[in-house]
Amino acid sequence: MSQQIPPSLPEQRSAADPAEAELPSHACLEEELHALRRPGLAGLRRLRPEALAQVARITGHTSDGTDEAAGIEALLEAAARRLAATPGPPGGSVPPDGAADDRRGDPLGRAAAHTFGLLFPGRRGAPAPERRKAAAAVYGVTSERFRRGQEQEVIAELAGSVLALARATTAAPARIEAPDELPDPPSRAAGPALPPATLRRITVHFSSVELLRDIDILVSSENTHMEMSKTFRPTVSGALRRAAAIRDTGGGITDDVLARELADWMRSHRRTGLPVRPGTVVPTSPGALAGRGVRRIYHAAVALPDADGGGYHVAPQTLAEAVAAVFALANEERDRYDPPLASLCFPLLGSGRGGLPPVKAARWLRWAVQEELSRHPDWAVHFVTRDPELAELLTDASSAP
Repeated sequence: MSQQIPPSLPEQRSAADPAEAELPSHACLEEELHALRRPGLAGLRRLRPEALAQVARITGHTSDGTDEAAGIEALLEAAARRLAATPGPPGGSVPPDGAADDRRGDPLGRAAAHTFGLLFPGRRGAPAPERRKAAAAVYGVTSERFRRGQEQEVIAELAGSVLALARATTAAPARIEAPDELPDPPSRAAGPALPPATLRRITVHFSSVELLRDIDILVSSENTHMEMSKTFRPTVSGALRRAAAIRDTGGGITDDVLARELADWMRSHRRTGLPVRPGTVVPTSPGALAGRGVRRIYHAAVALPDADGGGYHVAPQTLAEAVAAVFALANEERDRYDPPLASLCFPLLGSGRGGLPPVKAARWLRWAVQEELSRHPDWAVHFVTRDPELAELLTDASSAP
């Protein structure tokens, strides 16, 4: 690589530090991980992967007096845990029962850990074929099938997780200062007033989104990295991910459909480990929700992660842009289906961990949907919330502002 890397960085960046040595590319990290797969962690000192070493310095896994290879290994462990969404053990030690980690978390993270001998006691120096066999077992496939298929995705996602850790460390401190009172949506400025027939096409559901039936398109609220909530989270994203997953007869998830298709989209658009523009909408299939008459899930990127990783920020204008993008995509896809797509359902975008006050989110959502209906009145629109006060506010969408 051409950029100059300082010999080490302090574990904690000071406010005066430039947050911004240029990060290595995802492709470079992925290439180094492919080279590391066969020799495993024992090959770190011989291969001396520059991009991984740079990220280890940036994230503080390698600092003054820290062995570089050990720092890269710690970085990869953190990246694998991030993929698996399993908390690190106290003090960073590996629990005695390493197999416990193999029963929890996202398959990508578990397979990545096996591929490189991470997190599991006694597996660090295992031969490459043995590590591949263990990773293939996560997906219930043969080693050869795993090599030709899932292994490429696992390594690409681990590279993305490494890059995400670097990005979180180098992000400048948040300087977004919310005004004392967020703005209300503007008065209607575009299009004619909604006719009564169109207003009657707006339905409000006092329910959980995953319990709805026979609505063509359900909209999910995502962050700008298109990383869905974990299935145990009480969020729209988590609920839809959980409900859409394909399961075996014992209830175990065999295909995390929505997360997998989002990862595929990010990879095909060369955005793995990078954010999309706020307001972007990405479509996926409905997975198991097809059994409830759902035909598409639209993922709206409305939540911008805070620089410290502790939360999210949603601008009301982003919510409106996402609604417009949902209608634009729905109009584009409409006639690809038989019968054509005809109905959309919006939750309160940005009102959960996004930090937008629910009443404010409801007003902006109502306004944005009415703006779009004034131009596209043939869509049936549904709102869904579990808050009776907000359901009443959204019901006001049945009368023109």
